[in-house]
Amino acid sequence: MGNLNNMGYELDWDAQIENDSPQYVTLPKGEYEFEVVGFERSRYTPTPNAKLPPCNMAVLTLKFEANEGTAVIKHKLFLHSSVEGLLCAFFTCIGQRKHGERFTMNWGAVLNATGRAQLGIREYKDKSGMERTINEVVRFLEPQTELIQQPIHPSPASPVSPVSYQPGRF
Repeated sequence: MGNLNNMGYELDWDAQIENDSPQYVTLPKGEYEFEVVGFERSRYTPTPNAKLPPCNMAVLTLKFEANEGTAVIKHKLFLHSSVEGLLCAFFTCIGQRKHGERFTMNWGAVLNATGRAQLGIREYKDKSGMERTINEVVRFLEPQTELIQQPIHPSPASPVSPVSYQPGRF
């Protein structure tokens, strides 16, 4: 019943309309920052010959903004031990988890979280048989840590002697 609220509402035959569909954009392959703009709890029901059994599933709506436009992607995360690494990568990407850390997933803090992901392009045929492209998340990237360089000071025990160039001498 909860999903019915996300489906919109019925229009009367003489209703006024104004909301155009957003312009669909397929971004070039590459790394992009994203924001989680939607999150739904769902259930995965496999088809015959599926690789996963029935399990809980998170359906994320990710927004990627770039010079070419804005791409909005639905991405599914399956709550199953065989793909636990993908869950770890997502939570590490959004900064909730450190690499290698044991962690309890905090789904309440996922909405509006930001991270960085590598996008690919998938080709498919729509219902009319027309070939289309869509972006897909290839992998979630760990947050980049800035390297802090500390100035190197010679220790008093080892004085630094000036070095001069001498050809042929090593």
